[in-house]
Amino acid sequence: MKKILAKNLVSIIDAQKYVGKTVKIGAWIANKRSSGKIAFLQLRDGTAYFQGVVVKAEVGDDVFALAKRLEQESSVIAVGVIREDTRSKFGYELGVTDLELVGESHEYPITPKEHGTDFLMDHRHLWLRSRKQHALMQVRNEIIRATYEFFNDRGFIKIDSPILTDTSAEGTTDLFETDYFGKPAFLAQTGQLYAEAGAMAFGKVFTFGPTFRAEKSKTRRHLTEFWMIEPEMAFMHQEESLKIQEQYVAFLVEKVLENGDYALDVLKRNKELLKKYIQLPFPRITYDEAIEMLKKNDFDVTWGDDFGSPEETFIANSFEKPVFILNYPKEIKAFYMKPHPVRSDVVICADLIAPEGYGEIIGGSERAVELDYLKEQLQKYNLKAEDYEWYLDLRRFGSVPHSGFGLGLERFVTWISGKEHIREAIPFPRTLNRLFP
Repeated sequence: MKKILAKNLVSIIDAQKYVGKTVKIGAWIANKRSSGKIAFLQLRDGTAYFQGVVVKAEVGDDVFALAKRLEQESSVIAVGVIREDTRSKFGYELGVTDLELVGESHEYPITPKEHGTDFLMDHRHLWLRSRKQHALMQVRNEIIRATYEFFNDRGFIKIDSPILTDTSAEGTTDLFETDYFGKPAFLAQTGQLYAEAGAMAFGKVFTFGPTFRAEKSKTRRHLTEFWMIEPEMAFMHQEESLKIQEQYVAFLVEKVLENGDYALDVLKRNKELLKKYIQLPFPRITYDEAIEMLKKNDFDVTWGDDFGSPEETFIANSFEKPVFILNYPKEIKAFYMKPHPVRSDVVICADLIAPEGYGEIIGGSERAVELDYLKEQLQKYNLKAEDYEWYLDLRRFGSVPHSGFGLGLERFVTWISGKEHIREAIPFPRTLNRLFP
């Protein structure tokens, strides 16, 4: 069999551009079935899946014999004519005229049969090749792409905050500690404080990077390593920030609907439901109102409690769109949040709760700007002022009103994809009991 040169390859996702033309595609065999003198190859190339039809009378004995013996995940270069296929959701298929084996695969461990979660997670490096995992990563990629578009088009500068820090940003002990040349250092739990420094230099910035929480949580909403998008905006109060937050969320949903149609179909996501989430504004309630709502519906809550999954789910299900909960008690929020102008017990902040039981997807606040107040807060939270001198400098030298928020990428992907567990929203999840592969 002659060797097919691996150049001028086209992608499956672009099949509609080549109807009636002969093309070459580099692909893997996702599945296969044969019927007499016809073999049907399910081909994937990282952009999409479609069918390659191999007819013995059209390709000869050697090519047909190869097609018959190919096992799952063998890699090939397939040559053939693109044609429309109205029977498939994708709409196109390849009439194969030639086939070359690139890399053989034998006894691939993930077969079409049912597998347990632990097995699939142990083989995460291979599970990523499957249809739904492929679609999830496409949704994730579109959210990342759209994030850059949204902020770049609105004059934001991206800055990169450090992953290694010498302090906690939010006064928590849930930190991963490591040795840094003889002194303790921690994996960052947020880029926010550094984003504030960036905002004082550039006006509007956003950070986007990995963050780490050493919480011993096993819920479907938690990872120990996850990615955060954290915008920070100088000369901005909370009201303006809330508008940007809802515009950002609606923009991301809209772009996934525009550019991720194929992936959403694979995931069987209700697109009509997603369309509701691009309708602005989002509803708002105060923390006080949320407490009263929960009490009236027999939840055992008292003022000052933080909300868990059952409470957030109930509140979210009371609305058809994401809902902001405003002005939480000061005692359960971070030290840097601006105190309410007429109440000493709450701060100017908001969490955005996603519908369908997906919980908090954004947390944000206006930041405190009074130097003396922040010093008092550091003392109250038992944080060493000397560790935060650089942060206090932001209030000493030209302090201005500023606000910001953080969106958790994996929670957002989980919600938009309609998946049950956050572990599938990141290529290689890190959880309480998983550090492999």
